Amino acid sequence: MDPYDMEGGAINVRFLNADSTRANFLIQNFDLATANSLRRVMLAEVPTIAIDVVEVLDNTSVLADEFICHRLGLIPLNSTNVDDLLASRDCDCDGYCELCSVVLMLDAKCTGNDIMKVYARDLVVSEGRPNEEIGLPVITDPDGLGSIIVKLRRGQSIKMKCVAKKGIAKEHAKWAPSAAIGFEYDPNNKLRHLDYWFEEDPIKEWPKNEENANIDGIPQEGEPFDYDAVPTRFFFDVETVGGLEPDQIVLQGIKVLQRKLAGIIGDLTGTEETNGVDGYGGGQSPQMNGGQGYGAPEQGYTTPYGNTSTWGGGGGTTPYGATPYGGGGGNPW
Repeated sequence: MDPYDMEGGAINVRFLNADSTRANFLIQNFDLATANSLRRVMLAEVPTIAIDVVEVLDNTSVLADEFICHRLGLIPLNSTNVDDLLASRDCDCDGYCELCSVVLMLDAKCTGNDIMKVYARDLVVSEGRPNEEIGLPVITDPDGLGSIIVKLRRGQSIKMKCVAKKGIAKEHAKWAPSAAIGFEYDPNNKLRHLDYWFEEDPIKEWPKNEENANIDGIPQEGEPFDYDAVPTRFFFDVETVGGLEPDQIVLQGIKVLQRKLAGIIGDLTGTEETNGVDGYGGGQSPQMNGGQGYGAPEQGYTTPYGNTSTWGGGGGTTPYGATPYGGGGGNPW
């Protein structure tokens, strides 16, 4: 079967490699626009949780408050079931509360002569979370320490109250669920969408992903070029920062994309609910069409020059003859 033949069957997903930090999979019988939309959504619009507000209670380290706050914001936090949290803009609280945030405390003081290192493991999560996993610092190193935050000398201390909130990477990179997302649809350049610049040998200077290239099928010498071919198989490589597992990033990306499409359909149709997807309602003007909103028959309006102008049926008569829009009220012009 031609790998670029859209008539080859239904959409098919094939996992090539997968573990807790990375997933490499292939989607077949897909189209480029939808595949790239999924990639962009996974990068920028999958919700996660990250430290957003820091109250500095004490800091006698050599690092400035702003520098430490920035480091705290970039520490990945467990975002499992993040939908249990409300977004701050949707919460009625004044600042933050248990419904829209998770509070972490950082309290450390060096009392010995050796340099003390403060790690992500020293962040203590407060009670009142919607579930037992959300907001915990992601720790993957063998020693169970996590990211280093600051170093303290004897007598130095740090005490900060960190408020983690829900957000997306489109607002700030600290909410990004993925470190990188690899994406390609033509590893052998069969479609010739790329014109590689090279000095001596393009094969050596532009190495291929051999696994993807072999799956795609190595082009044969003298193989005729199909000018009508379009890409229908797409290779994804999703790497997580730890807050969400790779498969959850993909599933949440699909969910977000469905919501966005449902919102567009709802706005265009003016319906209260679109296919039961989160009850997206369509926006419509209550003043348009006699209060009936979009989709109702045009009622027309009376011009200051007399007569009623109708746009959809009815039309008018001009001094130059009947208009091509149908019959109806007269037009003094």
